[in-house]
Amino acid sequence: MEIKPACIRLEASTLCQLNCRSCPTAKGEVSKRIGAGYLKFENFRKVVIENSWICEIELSNWGEIFLNPDLLKIMKYACQKNVILRADNGVNLNTVNDGVLEGLVKYKLASMCCSIDGASQKSYEIYRRGGNFERVIDNIRKLNYYKSKYKSEFPALTWQFIAFAHNEDEIQTAKAMAKELKMNFFLKLSFGTLYTEEEFSPVRNMDLVRKESEEGAASRKEYREKSGKEYGGDRCKLLWLQPQINFDGRVLGCCVNYWDDYGNVYVDGVVGVLNNERMNYAREMLMGNVGCREDIPCTKCGFYKIRKENREWIRVEDVERDIRRESRFRNMVKRKLITIGAMNFVRRGKSLLRKFRI
Repeated sequence: MEIKPACIRLEASTLCQLNCRSCPTAKGEVSKRIGAGYLKFENFRKVVIENSWICEIELSNWGEIFLNPDLLKIMKYACQKNVILRADNGVNLNTVNDGVLEGLVKYKLASMCCSIDGASQKSYEIYRRGGNFERVIDNIRKLNYYKSKYKSEFPALTWQFIAFAHNEDEIQTAKAMAKELKMNFFLKLSFGTLYTEEEFSPVRNMDLVRKESEEGAASRKEYREKSGKEYGGDRCKLLWLQPQINFDGRVLGCCVNYWDDYGNVYVDGVVGVLNNERMNYAREMLMGNVGCREDIPCTKCGFYKIRKENREWIRVEDVERDIRRESRFRNMVKRKLITIGAMNFVRRGKSLLRKFRI
């Protein structure tokens, strides 16, 4: 089948001002392989004009979207063209001016996930090195001011809290603060050894994290033992549902890949790259129909290796079901963005965080 998804993931920026532990961006791995830069307005406009069937774009991934100087123009243009924008993969919200905060509301960014791993500067800065907790909270309060000013529920906000040993005693405080700030609260299991050989600050109070986690697990390892699935394993479906595109047009396929690309949409078009030989081969790999190939980025991915080892292949009928479900929701949103309740976005955002988190 031809891949022509209604939603794509177009990285607004691979630049980041923080130095988060475990993050490939902070370690320089992302810039070394896929570059350090930001999405230019003209390129965003080109993608929207040439692909009128795209009605939703996720802007966040490896970097901080608010470091993009064209962000305000991008949001305004998307609003004019009725293209839904999200930042659900995460923002740190440390560096953003009032004009952009107002623009998030004025131009109806649908939803945004704020990465805040602590309820105080002392705990927050241990992982988010270089970050300022109070500044982040102040920016959220300003954002809520503009939501009140424009009588808008958008963007729907989620507080994402990665559980570590050094912040587990602040989970309840953070939940209370999120409620006061009119934010959904999402507890995320730490990365384990996903990006490093040694796990950083593994949780000690397993019962507490297990209780607060939606999955009822205190670690990714425990989640797999309980569910028989990899934590966020549905990310492989992004090659069908929400393909990841780098700021410079290179197609990465999923939000995990920073090793190599499949082609450039600014040169060969979105449909052309999403349906080229290498992309199709990658999908066949994920369905277990063909063997791994060295020129396919999935071959380097730990998640593919686990999928291969356990023979947990993507099923085409599951992808088709997800495409139908997402299509129904997006059609509703496109018709009713002004009147639909923000909690619908929050609920769907939680679902996406469960499915595609890393």
